[in-house]
Order: sequence, then structure tokens, then C-alpha cells
Amino acid sequence: MCVSKYFLGIAIILFIGLSSCKEEAKKAIKTTPVTFTKEGSLSIFRQESDSLIQQLDIEIAETDYETQTGLMYRKSMETSQGMLFIFPDVAMHSFYMKNTEFPLDIIFIGENLKIASIQKNAQPYNEIGLSSKVPVKYVLEVNGGLSDAWSLEIGDRISFIRL
Repeated sequence: MCVSKYFLGIAIILFIGLSSCKEEAKKAIKTTPVTFTKEGSLSIFRQESDSLIQQLDIEIAETDYETQTGLMYRKSMETSQGMLFIFPDVAMHSFYMKNTEFPLDIIFIGENLKIASIQKNAQPYNEIGLSSKVPVKYVLEVNGGLSDAWSLEIGDRISFIRL
């Protein structure tokens, strides 16, 4: 009986010791900030007049990892920057703001390079899916509020070039 209490005491001490080491290991993990990498430029044009609305430097997301991660883990983005997602096929797409630290306007763009729908001011860390509402091939993410500031409308079009 005394021996089993002795082993139980040692087991508790070991468990507490190992648990506290595990907590300290978690605290020691540091992450490297994710920064913008210019991979191209994108222009947005008014549908009626074909006049230039805005020019952006873009980062391009097209691999599975890039499209799943998007702008997660970033502190901010300049107003002259955006992320263009290029999907292999035209389809319905849904985005969420998991691990995204700043509000975004999510601009869904058809295969014809025309704006098909816009989700305005998607809120940081919100995991509710924001749908394209129609099948699209491209998605442009910019800082929240910019689609209103630029007066973007369904039917406005984009063009882009890679570096």
C-alpha cells in the first residue's frame, strides 16, 4: 500500500514537471512575419468609359497552399497592394477570414476579367464563408473599404501582368 502511494506521488511529480516543460516550449515558438512579394501588377477599369480606376502591385496565389493561406498571418497591406487568386477552373468560391488580421474587400472576378460580385469589409478572424455567388476564375483581395472608395461596380474589369 505504501509503495503504490510512493509510485503515485512520483507519477504526479513527473506529470507536473513534464506539463510545465511543454508549456515553456510553447512560449518559445516565434514566427517570422509574412511580407508582401510583388509578383505582378493589376489595373482596374470602369466598364462604361474604360478609364483606369486603380493600379495595384499584386501577389499571386495559385497553388493549393497559396490559395488556402492567402493573406493569413499578415499585420497589414498597403492600399496600393492586393492579392490575386487564380483558380484552375471557373467555379463557385467561398473565402473566410481565419487568421487574417485586417479587414478585406473580396472582389470576385469572372473568366472574362469582369467583376462578378464583391464582399465588402470582411472582418478579421471571421470564419463564416463569403461566397462568390456566381462561378468565377479570379479573386482579388484588397484592404477593406477600398471597393467603395474606388466606386467599384459589377461589370468593371481588370487586366494583370506577371513579373
